[in-house]
Amino acid sequence: MRVLHVNKFLYRRGGAEAYMLDLAEMQVKGGNEVAFFAMRHPDNITSEYEGHFPRHLEMNPMPKNPIAMARGAGRMLWSTSARRGMARVIEEFAPDVAHLHNVYHQLSPSVVAALRDAGVPVVMTLHDYKLACPTYSFIDHGKVCTACVDGDLREAVRRRCKDDSLGASAMLAAETWLHRRYGAYDGVNVFISPSKFLAGQLTRAGVYPDRLRVLSNFADPSGVTPKSQPGGPLVCVGRLHETKGVDTAIRAMGLLGSASRLVVAGDGPERANLERLAEQVAPGRVRFLGRISRQEVLDLLISATALLVPSRWYENQPMTILEAYSCGVPVIGTSLGGVSELVIDGATGRLIPPDEPMELASAALALLRDPERSLAMGKSARAMASSRYSPESHLRAIGEIYAEARRLREIQTT
Repeated sequence: MRVLHVNKFLYRRGGAEAYMLDLAEMQVKGGNEVAFFAMRHPDNITSEYEGHFPRHLEMNPMPKNPIAMARGAGRMLWSTSARRGMARVIEEFAPDVAHLHNVYHQLSPSVVAALRDAGVPVVMTLHDYKLACPTYSFIDHGKVCTACVDGDLREAVRRRCKDDSLGASAMLAAETWLHRRYGAYDGVNVFISPSKFLAGQLTRAGVYPDRLRVLSNFADPSGVTPKSQPGGPLVCVGRLHETKGVDTAIRAMGLLGSASRLVVAGDGPERANLERLAEQVAPGRVRFLGRISRQEVLDLLISATALLVPSRWYENQPMTILEAYSCGVPVIGTSLGGVSELVIDGATGRLIPPDEPMELASAALALLRDPERSLAMGKSARAMASSRYSPESHLRAIGEIYAEARRLREIQTT
């Protein structure tokens, strides 16, 4: 089978890209032919179709210059360059199925139109809440918010929930409204939701509930030597954005003893603020590694007492949790969104409330003081990853979803 993966970034930037690249690698090993479509970016991996990619456009943070904002708005609503480039890749690669991931803003649903016109079956994995929330995250000024699900999209403008900017919030709300109004994603045959929570929110919002299929992400413990020695630092892995709550982890460090250590892997817009906070509340005890390779992430996890996932937003299904499980490492995460579907409190980690440094410090201290308990939790987590989130079962399920998408596309074209 010839599979075309579509995502705005083509490098290991976050969970969506990690999932796409790992799935593609697994598909190639299974005898499939895989190609990618993305926007141009200096960090992209090599692609023979790069010449057809639309140019790089940075949208986070939103541009403040009116001209740049207008240019970005046009690209968000409908990218003619992305559609044109997609049409050329379809012609040259001739995919049997297209698997979309995060295409919002830089690619836009114009790529869906190109695939539909060419009769290509389309599957889309939803890695966030964009189709129900204009700002992706169900966050309004740092607080969980589902106003656009419970009310309407004007709530995003009224609340100025994108960077407290009326212009940016209005632009995102208009994007979502127009795409819904004109059925921009109607060409997607099957939507994959990695968590039951996300599927529930999309169903409430009326976003293609008849096309939603819940399929968890996967973990591959077979290629990872698990943690065998107790002890080690606490670890945070991921994009350094305010929604991730890394500041809560740092404040928790300030409440722990001087021997405790936190290692933060990842980069993002909040890094400078987090580094300043660390120097204020836990000087010399928080180390920032920046973006590191997947193998370095795995090595870091294996060295850890626990992975911290202190998010203040509704996580979907974080790949970092499954990676920690593969390494035999427990997770301390907030009981929001899909995290509570992954972490079994007291067995594979701990669930805590968001924005509570004391609760996080308490949960971490219990594992730091009893490293054997942490090691036992990690073994349970690895066993769960092997039985419930195996790559083999995921690949079979993906194949079934691709077949369903092909059947639906055939019905539409007859």
